[in-house]
Amino acid sequence: MASSYRLNYSSLLHLLLFLSSLLTSSANLSFNFYAGSCSVAEFLVRNTVRSATSSDPTIPGKLLRLLFHDCFVQGCDASVLIQGNGTERSDPGNASLGGFSVIDTAKNAIEILCPATVSCADIVALAARDAVEAAGGPVVEIPTGRRDGKESMAANVRPNIIDTDFTLDQMIDAFSSKGLSIQDLVVLSGAHTIGASHCNAFNGRFQRDSKGNFELIDASLDNSYAETLMNKCSSSESSSLTVSNDPETSSIFDNQYYRNLETHKGLFQTDSALMEDNRTRTMVEELASDEESFYQRWSESFVKLSMVGVKVGEDGEIRRSCSSIN
Repeated sequence: MASSYRLNYSSLLHLLLFLSSLLTSSANLSFNFYAGSCSVAEFLVRNTVRSATSSDPTIPGKLLRLLFHDCFVQGCDASVLIQGNGTERSDPGNASLGGFSVIDTAKNAIEILCPATVSCADIVALAARDAVEAAGGPVVEIPTGRRDGKESMAANVRPNIIDTDFTLDQMIDAFSSKGLSIQDLVVLSGAHTIGASHCNAFNGRFQRDSKGNFELIDASLDNSYAETLMNKCSSSESSSLTVSNDPETSSIFDNQYYRNLETHKGLFQTDSALMEDNRTRTMVEELASDEESFYQRWSESFVKLSMVGVKVGEDGEIRRSCSSIN
């Protein structure tokens, strides 16, 4: 689905000034970084994402989540892609990640035309960017030039990723440690407007009664929505079942997520927390009422996310295969 959103002149100027300030702190990243060395790189990633999405509409949500889990652990260096015992990818906190085959397909296509040139870290960031566009969201320009990390340790995962039962203060601390603000937290939580989650990611909002049936224990959740979730997740096979993050427009990147929060239909405790706290409620209400504002703020916050802890120059490498270091 092509996006109908484009920045107007004023918004574009604001975004360019914002991006310019970010690039001063990461001088080795630039727009069109591969213009001379691999001009087709971004086209190949975008085409791969679109093709994968056309056959599997869950792909955008998976690619977006993959970027979050990569950037929050050791920075945006594709360390989450490395396979093997004791790697980030092997940690239970990353067991439900997907989209790896899309990254590999894009990397393989690029390697044929531009061997040892484009980093897996850039491909992950570009694929997440293109996933949003493929789901009908804004077109975002991001700088490239990231290098791939040379290590990946499972021990780094749990202290850095956000659990779905975190309090707002815990989330604020986690985002702050990555150089992201409370506004970035609210805006980037909008990623939950697409994608799906396993029942065990939110079943802490319920408990089993004496007959083994679920009952609601989280008063911040709408009763009818809670009933739907409990019915979906009550079977013995619930560990393998998934529920759409957004019960209204699950495959469209829009601001419905925030409207869901206003009606107490946030899937996770971390979602509901944004509406329950005065520090974030006003932002939720603003984004719920103005999709263009959400898209503009998303563009800014997404770029910031994609630049967390990037490795440049001699700090990293260009992997030949995204699943293993050279």
